[in-house]
Amino acid sequence: MDNLILPGGLYLPPQTLNLHGQWDIDHIRQGKLLRRFSIHNDIVAVGKNKLLDVMFHGTTAIATWYIGLVDNSGFTAFAEADTMSSHGGWNEFTTYSESTRVEWTEDAAASKSITNSTVVTFNITGSGTLKGAFITSDSTKSGTSGTLWATAAFGSTVPVVNTDQLKITYTVNS
Repeated sequence: MDNLILPGGLYLPPQTLNLHGQWDIDHIRQGKLLRRFSIHNDIVAVGKNKLLDVMFHGTTAIATWYIGLVDNSGFTAFAEADTMSSHGGWNEFTTYSESTRVEWTEDAAASKSITNSTVVTFNITGSGTLKGAFITSDSTKSGTSGTLWATAAFGSTVPVVNTDQLKITYTVNS
């Protein structure tokens, strides 16, 4: 994008909108913090298209978003082209007590950022190894419909056991 020089020689730098997400996660075991970590993600193509369609094409906005967990078993990669119906490089981890994916209840946007002030909690009910997380408009565990917004890989795998909890805050920034 070119710089803009206004009359009188005033310089206007180019404006960009670079959305990205940040996941802040606490891994709790037996009531004690086992690990705290933050990871970043980019937005998948279908998520970007949905945003553009809502803002400029009059498409209905998605009212509710849900967070899901990614299983390390069979994981090969995330891709910008991933959708809920087609994501060949990863599978969902569903061994938690909540009957659906957990709702991301976001607060109003402020300072070019939107986040949830109430953490999203997953109560793990079995052993497994997690690779990452995702956010989607479909609440159904292992569901393949809805809009995928973003995926994120943890810096390293996260082994979980029965009664562990993951407490997640997700933030979108520009």
